[in-house]
Amino acid sequence: MTIAIIGTGNVGGALAERWAKVGHTIRLGVRDTANFKGKAELEALPNTTTHSITEAVTGADLVLIAAVPQATREIADSLGDVSHKVIIDAMNSVRFKPDPYQDTTEALRHWTNCPDVVKCFNSTGFENMENPVYGDTAIDMFVAGSSVKGKAVATQLAKEAGFGEVYDFGGDDKVGLLEQFAFAWINLAIMQKQGRDIAFKVIRRP
Repeated sequence: MTIAIIGTGNVGGALAERWAKVGHTIRLGVRDTANFKGKAELEALPNTTTHSITEAVTGADLVLIAAVPQATREIADSLGDVSHKVIIDAMNSVRFKPDPYQDTTEALRHWTNCPDVVKCFNSTGFENMENPVYGDTAIDMFVAGSSVKGKAVATQLAKEAGFGEVYDFGGDDKVGLLEQFAFAWINLAIMQKQGRDIAFKVIRRP
């Protein structure tokens, strides 16, 4: 699969590394191709090239957006025609909402005319994307959105990145709940000073 990653910060960089190493083609979409976060490390990855945002998306099957939510409109305007692609929104809008929409996923769906936008890879810290395995246990990932196609692709990529189970939070009406779930991790890890090496795992009674 050819994946355009918009946002080369901690989350985008960690997922680029995981996916490149399992054989996906990674196209980094950046505003300044000569200078961006993680340039040397990311360009050293296998199957990875750097492009403008529009060029990265043009040659991709899937677009992952891992930027600050304040940049949602600017990024949406830079993507070009993505009406037949899948967009995975890894942003969280618990503090900034892209007016007039309630969350970045809703905003992207409207601003890009792409029906296959889902929320995923937003609910834990980048350290857990770099290494989602605690001892012998792979932690879980969560996805929300009404696109069956989008959730199937996100689920595949989460498992290829090393996550255990991928739980479906529901349709577009559950995106906000998934963002609040992410805020729960932020609260525990940072505000309550539990540290960033914590994660969620769903367990079942035998």
